[in-house]
Amino acid sequence: MPNVPPKKSLGQHFLVDPNTARKIVESLRAGEDDPVVEIGPGMGALSGFLIERHRDVTGIEIDDRAAEHLRREYPDLTLRTIDVLTVDWSELAAEKGGPLHLIGNLPYNISSPILFGLFESAQYLSEAVVMMQLEVAQRLVGMPRTKQYGILSVAAQLVSKPELLFRVSSNVFRPRPSVTSAVVRLSFADVEAPVRYEGQLQRVIRTAFNQRRKTLRNSLKGITREVGIEVPEQWSSKRAEELAPEEFVALTRYLTR
Repeated sequence: MPNVPPKKSLGQHFLVDPNTARKIVESLRAGEDDPVVEIGPGMGALSGFLIERHRDVTGIEIDDRAAEHLRREYPDLTLRTIDVLTVDWSELAAEKGGPLHLIGNLPYNISSPILFGLFESAQYLSEAVVMMQLEVAQRLVGMPRTKQYGILSVAAQLVSKPELLFRVSSNVFRPRPSVTSAVVRLSFADVEAPVRYEGQLQRVIRTAFNQRRKTLRNSLKGITREVGIEVPEQWSSKRAEELAPEEFVALTRYLTR
């Protein structure tokens, strides 16, 4: 491992265990010729295994120090030194000629913004195998009427099939984080009737959960006044956490008919 100190400002925790790295890479379902994009390669813990298995691997890395190391150690890795939050996934998919297969160890401090960016671009993605804080992973697969269920759960489950694959000990990182991590697979291509997480649907979900203790009759009052339609009786006395993801789609369609 080269002597590149992790930057706290970038939320860097470098994976240093090759067995864990191999297990993550083997969780990706991409074929040899499918376009693979690695989010935040860092010191290349996953990169070497990815290059062995796939012909077209692109790394998105914002840290110039890490990028210099990656160019030297992994010349077959196509590298882009940009902020992952600024990536235009539709443009990259068009350039690569098809839906993208994403993989990476997401920085703890920006994992949610990255995930929401993927949800908003789901039609350009085939899958994402990503590592994050266990608490965030549990929210992705959270079920209605549970503490974990929220905006992230509904968005993830509307545009993909999320699976929590396995937990990852804090002992395999440098520096060691104070939390347990987990690897999740988001299968975008497996959704039978995908919807777009955008516009009024996004607004209804966020507004409902931002006041999750209130009934939908009250939490969505701003929207219902605006459109001149009341929340239907079947949902009006329920709280956001009681609705399944597909019910938010039905409710949004009712309010925007």
